[in-house]
Amino acid sequence: MLIGVPKEIKNHEYRVGLTPESAEELVAAGHKVLIETGAGEGIGAEDDAYKAIGAQIAATPAEIFERAEMIVKVKEPQAAERAMLREGQILFTYLHLAPDPEQTRDLIDSGAICIAYETVTDTTGGLPLLKPMSQVAGRMSVQAGATALEKAHGGRGVLLGGVPGVQPGKVVIIGGGVVGFNAAQMAVGMHADVTILDRNPLALERLENHFESSAKVLYSTKAALAEQVAAADLVIGAVLVPGAAAPKLVSRDMLSTMKQGAVLVDVAIDQGGCFETSHATTHAEPTYVVDGVVHYCVANMPGGVARTSTYALNNVTLPHALRLANLGWQEALKADPHLLNGLNVCKGQITCKPVAEVQGHAYVPAATAIA
Repeated sequence: MLIGVPKEIKNHEYRVGLTPESAEELVAAGHKVLIETGAGEGIGAEDDAYKAIGAQIAATPAEIFERAEMIVKVKEPQAAERAMLREGQILFTYLHLAPDPEQTRDLIDSGAICIAYETVTDTTGGLPLLKPMSQVAGRMSVQAGATALEKAHGGRGVLLGGVPGVQPGKVVIIGGGVVGFNAAQMAVGMHADVTILDRNPLALERLENHFESSAKVLYSTKAALAEQVAAADLVIGAVLVPGAAAPKLVSRDMLSTMKQGAVLVDVAIDQGGCFETSHATTHAEPTYVVDGVVHYCVANMPGGVARTSTYALNNVTLPHALRLANLGWQEALKADPHLLNGLNVCKGQITCKPVAEVQGHAYVPAATAIA
């Protein structure tokens, strides 16, 4: 199979679909890899590194999309890229379709087979291709929030860890999953005052056992959430409904109760965001202010630490890319029900139920679509 890797074109996105090491594995398995020139520069991988392992270099993205049987990316295809997709071509990348009806329509019209990293599952019910980026984003959320809290960046002028004789900043984390857990680890490590809210009793028990007295764990009711948000210096939105739009948990009314210069970091922004006042931002202009509250809503946070993120992502995507290349998409999906869960759009049909429901499309089960 010919696997194509275009250069990412989303604002300040420096990751790449395949590292030279991953490309080498595909070449060793008998496949051809076509890399757009400069695609790996953001992680320090020059074209020569890809040539050295037997990959070919393409001068333009058009060549990639025209020749490749499978496109391996990181971020969802932008409008110009979607226009180049063709019927029967495999697209393997993050999609986050629920809050993006325009992308969904374009993928339907393309006739491509679109497999989303974020809905591939594992035997434990987890999301293994989303997990490493959730780990990165969770850890980055505290770094980003700490910076936004600085007065020069519009924040309250609070140091999260405080100093002897001065109270630390109060960090409230909504959601105790992978993002929330990693955010809490960083915030606790900075000696902040940390509270985590969740509604899953098993998650609450796990968090309590792990953090013990270093973080407070609360069951998330509307009243508890409102109270914690009002007292917070930094609120991190870390909720996830797989494949679906994120619930709006922090309302505009809640902002009026918050401290001036407090910070919201919405890690759920890829799925539409969990704050009512959220809209996607970029690394170029990461924050904006609503009612005196600083919002950080960068939709590709891990792109800011591209090398770490790319290698972490390739560790989990490469086995699936190899399976798709070795078996072809139909046989690979039939053989692996967890990879099948990643199928979101198949030759004009929506095969991800949450996406179909939120956008009003007809839903076709993935198993039916590939039969």
